[in-house]
Amino acid sequence: MLDRDQIAAASRILVRHWRDGTKLDALETHLRPQGRAEGYAVQAALETQSAAKLFGWKIAATSEAGQRHINVAGPLAGRIMSDTVIADGSTASMKGNEMRVGEPEFAFRMGRDLPPRTTPYTVDDVLAAVDSLHPAIEIPDSRFADFAGAGEAQLIADNACAHLFVLGEATSANWRAMDLVEERPEITLRGQRYIGHGKNVLGDPRIALAWLANELRGLGITLRAGEVVTTGTCHPPLPIQAGDHLVADFGVLGKVSVGFA
Repeated sequence: MLDRDQIAAASRILVRHWRDGTKLDALETHLRPQGRAEGYAVQAALETQSAAKLFGWKIAATSEAGQRHINVAGPLAGRIMSDTVIADGSTASMKGNEMRVGEPEFAFRMGRDLPPRTTPYTVDDVLAAVDSLHPAIEIPDSRFADFAGAGEAQLIADNACAHLFVLGEATSANWRAMDLVEERPEITLRGQRYIGHGKNVLGDPRIALAWLANELRGLGITLRAGEVVTTGTCHPPLPIQAGDHLVADFGVLGKVSVGFA
């Protein structure tokens, strides 16, 4: 079991690679988390080392395609720090990014806190705490050279492959009356058109949001008002390269885009 010093040492290594845009094969055996709880402990230490503020949360691997991409059996939660958020329509640097994929996502901004409690939050509980829905694009990456072989605990420690995040404007549509399961955003990339599907996000983006609230509840963490939760890709991760422009059009829910350099 990792002690406080080992957790801090593991997080420092990951932060250094994140800042330098470099990769490692694996954490040294004596610093390597052996389960989800230890992975989240290392991840929490990443936040304490950042000068940026916590912007929100991401969920990795909410689709079967996403799970295959990083070789895990289920979702993982990660932190979105404010210095990794880039403006809608702007350009993302590809420097150091080896995963090189873009992911169109449904994101929710919370309107009130969901603190830890003994009973799980229902989907209705969590939706009642939401302020707004946004189209979003995540640009994940890992500090591990072989992210598919790193394993669940190390990937959680690695902030669930968080890297860059693009948040679109809050939708003005009545999204609460819509069936997000059947929403099919249109993605364009290099002149090709792709169609996402809300059901790819853990069966329903709203279920994914509730999963995140309960994952944090189990960790003793409050999901706070103002924080954004991006719920995972609604289309298999799309390969990107410098010079590309990715647009995710969610119809009445809005549009979000990002270029790559």
